[in-house]
This record gives sequence, C-alpha cells and structure tokens, in this order.
Amino acid sequence: MKRILSNQGGFATLIALLMIGMLTLIGLAVLSSSDNEVTIAGNELQDMRSFYAAEAGLQKAAARLQYAYDSTNAPPTVMPAGSDTLNQCVVAYTTVDNGPAQQRNLEQGALAGLHALIKSFSITSTGVSLIDRARVQMSESFETALVPIFQFAVFYGNDLEIAPGPDMTLIGRVHSNGNLWLQANSSLRLDSYVTASGDILHGRKGPGSAGNGDVLIKNADGNYVSMKDGSGWLQATDSYWYDSSVARWQGRVQDAAHGQGELQVPLNGASDDPHKLIEPATGNPDSYENKATLKFINGTAYKKVGGVWTDMTASMIADGVIQFNNNQFYDGREGTNVDVMELDVKKMYENGYQPDNGVIYFSDGGSGYPALRLKDGAELKAPLTVASENPVYTLGDYNKTNKKPAAIMADAVTFLSGTWDDSKGALNKNNRIATPTVVNASFLTGNVETTSSDYSGGLENLPRFLEVWDGTKFTWRGSMVNLWNSRQADGTWNGNYYSPPIRDWAYDTDLDNPNKLPPETPVVRIFQSIGWKQEYVGYN
Repeated sequence: MKRILSNQGGFATLIALLMIGMLTLIGLAVLSSSDNEVTIAGNELQDMRSFYAAEAGLQKAAARLQYAYDSTNAPPTVMPAGSDTLNQCVVAYTTVDNGPAQQRNLEQGALAGLHALIKSFSITSTGVSLIDRARVQMSESFETALVPIFQFAVFYGNDLEIAPGPDMTLIGRVHSNGNLWLQANSSLRLDSYVTASGDILHGRKGPGSAGNGDVLIKNADGNYVSMKDGSGWLQATDSYWYDSSVARWQGRVQDAAHGQGELQVPLNGASDDPHKLIEPATGNPDSYENKATLKFINGTAYKKVGGVWTDMTASMIADGVIQFNNNQFYDGREGTNVDVMELDVKKMYENGYQPDNGVIYFSDGGSGYPALRLKDGAELKAPLTVASENPVYTLGDYNKTNKKPAAIMADAVTFLSGTWDDSKGALNKNNRIATPTVVNASFLTGNVETTSSDYSGGLENLPRFLEVWDGTKFTWRGSMVNLWNSRQADGTWNGNYYSPPIRDWAYDTDLDNPNKLPPETPVVRIFQSIGWKQEYVGYN
C-alpha cells in the first residue's frame, strides 16, 4: 500500500510540473505576442504620421497654386516645391506643370460635363518619420478650369429666389453664390444640377407667404423627385438634410453642407467686384471697353480701325445708325424718363459699322437716366456681345432670324415688344399692350435684392418688362446670369407698371458647344483635385 501511494505521489508531481511548464510557455507566447502588437502599433503610428505629413504636402502645393491664380490670374512662374518638418516627420513636395491648357469636358464634381479650358498639374509629396524612418509617397492630379458662365441656365452671384406663379420648367444647371430659395404657386421643375454655396431652402426670403405648389428636381436616374417631406419640405435646415438629399437626388443637389463653394469670375484688378466688367476702362483692366472694337462713350461713337480708335459719331448719325434723345420715354419701374441712345442694329450692319470682333461697349456718365436701346435687331449678321455700364432696352424681336451667338451685359436689361410706343410710357399700364416677342440672347445683369419689405421679383422677373403681357408669349432662349446689384436701375419691383408674359423660356443648348458661345463670354474659375494615390510605403 505504501509503495502504491508513493508511486501516485510521483505522478501528481509530474503533472504539476507539466502544467507549470505549459503555463510558462503560454505566458511567454502572450508576452511575445504583446511585444509584437506593440511593435506593430508603433509601426502603424509612424506610418500614419508619414501618411498625413505627405498629404499635408499635397495640400500645401495645391494651396500655393490656387493662391497664385487668385493673385495674378496665372500659374506661378516657379512651381510649388519645398520641404518642412511636421509632427515629427519631414515632408517634401514637388509640382510639375503638365503643359498648355486644353479645351475639354470636366469629368468630376457638380460641374461634370461642362466644357472648360483646363490646365493640369501633378503634385508629388513624401513624408518620412523622424522616429523610425517610415516613408510614404503620394501623388495628386490638380486642375484649374475656366468654365464659360453661359453654360448655366441660371447663375446668381448673390441669393437666388425662384417663385413662379404659373408652371415653370428650367432646363439646365442652376447655381447661386448664396442661398437658394425655391417655391411655386403651381409647380417648379428643375431638370439638372442645382447648387448653392449657401443653403438650399423652400419658401421665401422676404415678405409674403410661400406657395403650395410642388418643387421637383430631377435625380441621376432622370426622374423628377419632389422636395416634399411629409407635411413639410426637405431643406438645408433639416438635421438629416445631407444624407436625405444625397439619397433623394444622388448628388445633383448640393449646397454648403455638401462642400459646394462659390464660383467666382476671375478679375485682374484690385477689386473682386464683377460689376467692374461693365464699368469704363480707365484704371479698370477688367472692363469690356478693353475688349470692344466699337464703343460709345458719353455720346461719342468710336470704331477701332487698323488698331486705332476713330470717331464715327457724325457719320453714324447721318446714316441713321445711332440717334440721341433726352427724355425719350418713361420707365414705370424706375419712375423716370430715359435719356436714350438708340442703336439701329440692322443699319449698323448695312453701313459697315459692326465691331470686327463682335463686341460693343456703351457708357454714358451724364446726368439724368442714360441708357442704350437696341432696335431692329431681329437678325444679327454675326455673333454679337453688347456690354453697357448703363441699362439696356431691346425693342421688338432680337436675334430671332438665323440665330447667332449673342449676349447682353448691362446694369439692367428690359425687353420691350414691337408695339411699344414711347408716348405711352407714363400712362396707365393698360395703354401698353405687348405683342409676341422672341429674344435669343444670354444676358448678364443686376437686380435689386429682397428686403424685409420688398421682393426682388425673383428669377421670374430678372428680365424686366414695362407692358401688359397678359396671355401674350415672350419667347427667350439663352442663359440668365445675375452678378451684381443694379447701380443705376435700382427701382424696386412691383406689379403696378406691367403684367407678366407667358414665359416660354429655356436654356439654349447651343451654348453647350464652345464654338457657339457669344464673343468674349465671361468665365468662372474652379480648382479641383481629380484624384490622389499612395505610391510607396516603406522605410528609408
């Protein structure tokens, strides 16, 4: 019995020793694994440091490119390159100019599909950890693009309000460098990208109640989808706006919450005010007077002949091309008589006074209310852009026959029908009955912003009218652009001096062709990264 017990005691000791050995091995394995995990975590930390340092290098180079363009309207003379120490890493970056700008379509973002003059750069950045020499190399393609502004159906440099009474369908892109307010009494349909650098909202900005009509925006599948959200409306003030808007319209509706920024017209002068485009050239490199080859300055007509400005005033008056009349007619919105210089477009072509490059400039700094009126312009013989510091009026059809690329840039633009009678301007509006009128021209103009007491008139009243159009059609094709507050034509909108037309309005799809843009079409400039990639991860 003693021998049996003794044998069992030895066996138990053996088992205990084996267990202790196993536990020791397990402990050593755990310690080794923990040490490996710590090492791996440390390596990953240094890799991430290097990664973010390299990314910072890409961003710094891109920012320097953008700063150069914003400051000089040109790429830097020396491509961005350099090195820096950041977060215990050394980062070095270089930039390569990929050659002359090319005309092609944008491929990414909310402006994808628009044609632009695109210049591209390649940026390379390397981050190296100072702790363990972990090294990450990244590359990025960066573009700057000049996009003709008349490729937008509607473009506003400030808050945009669209509030039509009857049904309205807008074909083409809509953008606002501010808030975008949408509503309708009947229905409003937007068929393309809708973007704003501020908020996209339903309702009114100023006085009055919102209409109950539906607002529908076409999604990526080509279906109109309503802004209605239960008993309310899906808009930027909703906490779920970002996710819901993306799900509803698949990225075709974007505002500040989606990262949409302002789209600015690049200017060469010290001011960033786009109104400089229509102001006189003295001390103003951005003036369209600098682009014109026919101009009218304070009552004198000049034509550039052989590179020399020649006074054509007397001959143009004798040929009936221009006519000056003070207090020619009364503008009910402005509450004043208009001192008009009338340009007979047909006679301009017949007598050989047309601008060689298709650009006319007008400016009259005299007292009173000076303005330019275009008459007999139903047929243009060549593409034409008219830029004016003062208001512009058209009389009758404009560019209706054998349509040419055309634009009007002015402090304000008012369309008069062919039956307009100057003598009835100050009478009750029912004495001014409009007849059907056709205008094929993009226009860039100003408005009077909405206040707490006055409505701007919205997009539906950006083109101005002075007649009773009830049941009468105003047909328009082009692009509507509002970049400033009107300086001269600052009368507020109301319905006392006119009645609105049947609005047969649409974006002119010919503008999608860069060869069919009006002469010297303004552009907006954008910057975008079109992709980056990680080229290398390792150790020096």
